[in-house]
Amino acid sequence: MRILQLAGYFYPEQAASIYLEENRYQAFADNDFQTIVYTATPTRGITEAQYNEFKGRKHEYMYDGKLEVFRFPMFREGKNPILRALRYSLISFIQFYKGITARDIDLIYVASTPPTQGALAALVKKIKKVPFVYNLQDIFPDSLAGTGLAKKDSLLWKIGRVIENFTYRNADKIIVISEDFKRNIMEKGVPEEKIVVVYNWVDEEAVRHVPREENKLFDMYGLDRKKFYVTYSGNIGLTQNMDMLLEVAKELEEDPNIQFVLIGEGAYKKRVEEIIAEKNIGNVTLLPFQPYEDISHVFSLGDAGLVISKPGVGENSVPSKTWSILSASRPVLANFDENELKSIVAENQCGIFTKAGDKEAFKQAILDLYHDREHCEQLGRNGREFILKNLTRAVGTQKYVDVIKGFM
Repeated sequence: MRILQLAGYFYPEQAASIYLEENRYQAFADNDFQTIVYTATPTRGITEAQYNEFKGRKHEYMYDGKLEVFRFPMFREGKNPILRALRYSLISFIQFYKGITARDIDLIYVASTPPTQGALAALVKKIKKVPFVYNLQDIFPDSLAGTGLAKKDSLLWKIGRVIENFTYRNADKIIVISEDFKRNIMEKGVPEEKIVVVYNWVDEEAVRHVPREENKLFDMYGLDRKKFYVTYSGNIGLTQNMDMLLEVAKELEEDPNIQFVLIGEGAYKKRVEEIIAEKNIGNVTLLPFQPYEDISHVFSLGDAGLVISKPGVGENSVPSKTWSILSASRPVLANFDENELKSIVAENQCGIFTKAGDKEAFKQAILDLYHDREHCEQLGRNGREFILKNLTRAVGTQKYVDVIKGFM
């Protein structure tokens, strides 16, 4: 089985759930699948030195030769939306050409980032006449409405729906990350037999509890090990409701033992820094993305881990960081739209769920965990148990392998 992947982002680029792709590549290699990847020069979350190193690489093998990577030159991704759109467009044109000229391909596999990637793969499928498996990690254009970038029935929304329908219609299998995702696309006309639900897993061996006295991040960033920490790790963007989080942090500032740590990068990080300075918020620490090899230290840093979004943004998703928080034996502090996440937290007693945008309930949840550390720790232990029973790397990657084997 030779799998063609047109990757929007690829190693060594940094993203909150990049490990999922790496785990899949390893599972595909272990099952003797040959994966051929066409991708642009890496840009997201890497240093200038890494960029300079990889921009000269055009062809390499990974995973004992089972993964063949072809890189093509492309200017760096910036924050200017016009330049980013231009970059995406150029990459799509190049990947389309690479895809239709690739030899001996048995199957096309792509993920939904950027959102035009599925339509690109569908076009390649029409020419190559091979099956197309679509990994739906984000529903477009629903996500645009959630972020406020487009209104329903606007021109941009309608264009997004055309792209979405074209992709779904031409995909032979669509792997979705939740039952809510499945319901969403079934309501748009996708037949149930085309859909496979595979929750984003966590590598339970890579993400483990690290005792506070052994956690190197406390020493690296001068954090007091005696304090109570609420941590957020991931994209610091427009959808994560950082404004409300900072309001809560300011209101809890009177107790110096409650601290907040935000780990990551994103379009809204600069504004977060400005708000902290303007309001003189002293209990929030901002840290950069940490290397994946330190992921256990990242998710063990806090006494509780945050999953947060603005209302209407997370209706259909369960962020994959949820599983990393639980795998590190930490309770989830969720301020999110009411969906599967709410029932998972409640049924498995692995955190506290509050409705997205409910500031007072969210603040009270933090105080409840702060004042009952024993209960907080028990919720964390429950979370680790839930992961080991349901969402391990082996279980998740095998489901992807089974989908691919269905076309052999």
